This record gives sequence, C-alpha cells and structure tokens, in this order.
Amino acid sequence: YVCSTWGNNHFKTFDGDVFQFPGFCEYNFVSDCREAYKEFSVHIQRALNSNGHPEIQYILVKIKDIMVYLKPNLVVVDGRIVKTPYYSSGVLIESNEIYTKINAKLGMTLMWNQQDALMVELDNKFNNHTCGLCGDYNGIQIYNEFINEDASYNSITYGNMQKINKPNAKCEDPDETQALPSCNEHRDECQRLLTSPAFADCRLRLNLEMYIQACMQDKCACNGKEDSFCLCSTISEYSRQCSHAGGRPGEWRTQNFC
Repeated sequence: YVCSTWGNNHFKTFDGDVFQFPGFCEYNFVSDCREAYKEFSVHIQRALNSNGHPEIQYILVKIKDIMVYLKPNLVVVDGRIVKTPYYSSGVLIESNEIYTKINAKLGMTLMWNQQDALMVELDNKFNNHTCGLCGDYNGIQIYNEFINEDASYNSITYGNMQKINKPNAKCEDPDETQALPSCNEHRDECQRLLTSPAFADCRLRLNLEMYIQACMQDKCACNGKEDSFCLCSTISEYSRQCSHAGGRPGEWRTQNFC
C-alpha cells in the first residue's frame, strides 16, 4: 500500500497505475479526502536542478493540525525550524544526510530521499478515501483515476487536476494535448539491469514490466547521454520498493555504475 514518485516524473499510485506527469506547480500528492475533516495532506513541488533533472523542491505535510515543511536538510514545523529526531502529538520526524522520514500514528509513513524520490505508505483504513496524484486507493487500477462516469483522462489532464491553486504562483500547466513520448528502445538493457543477480529476491515481489517500461522511458528521454540520472533513478526505485516489499536486493551499485 505504497504510492511513490521518482526520477523523470514517474508516479505509481496506491492501486498500481504507473504514469508520467512533468508538472512544476504545487500538487496534491495524497490527501485524506473525506468531506468533513481531512486527517492529513501531502503536497509536493518539483523543479529542475542544476543538471536539468527534476527534483522535489519541497514537501508540505499537514497531519491533523501540525504543519510540516520539508526541504533538503531542513525540517520546519508550524513555522519553526526543528532538530530531528522531533516528536510531537503522534508525529515522529527523523532525518539523516540521505533520508527524511515522517511516521504518523494515524497510519501514514512518508520517506523522501531529499532528491527525486518520495514514498508514502498508508494504513488500509484510508481505502477509498484518498485523492491526489496517488489516486483513490480503491484497489482497482485505472478506475476513478483515469476513467470515471464522466470521462477518461490522460495522465497530463489527471496531473493538472491535482494542482493546488495559489493566487501568486507562476507555473505553466503541462500541455494536455501533447502525447507523452512513447519509447520502444532499450528494452534489452533495462531488462538486463533489472534482472541482474542482485535483484533475484525482487522478481516475485514486484511488477518487473512496470519498471522496465519506466527505465526505457528514462533512457529515451536522455537521448543516449550517459547520465547516471537516466539510468539509476528507476533502478534505485526498484531496489527501494523491493526492500519495502520485504525483499533483500544485493549490492548492485559499483564504483563505475550509479
């Protein structure tokens, strides 16, 4: 029951749909969307880093009445910079050089690598109650995210619908009429990397094809530049998700790879 985003604007919903959405506004990543009282919300905003790659610039988390603002190496709670580990009314925030983690007693865990990758795990008591880029958590792929009674949406339209409207924010919505680049190359390389012996324990735990497709899209987007972001971000995500699913990925990084 994990929703994640990583690398080149990839998203995976709680229900297992994988899509790309290249927006640079502030978006509702996941919120409790029952009408009366929202127990939590998570907003994110991406920007391009100095290498021209999308990274998460900040994350805004509201848990009951606590407001947490995260940037790399910075945790702000209710407007005050705090040292971690920080604990207050059912919310524990921990961070080191590599990860920031929030554990909320109401049934949410959030993990951010302070760069491109964010993962949120939710208690199944929130089934059917969420909205945002992570979807409605109803256990059914496509339905109610990309297809509902009124219409079917592509991933750009769906992403744009999750924008948080801020009166003075300057950010362009990605164009909904442009087709996302399709990619049919690099399958062999991506498959070879993701089925290496280091990931033997992951094959049966995850949907391999989904990560092969994401890896292919990354390689196509990089147009043959030997850029570690293109190659490593999806493999890193596969490794993280495998660990999270109880697998034990072996040592796959080397001196000259990722």
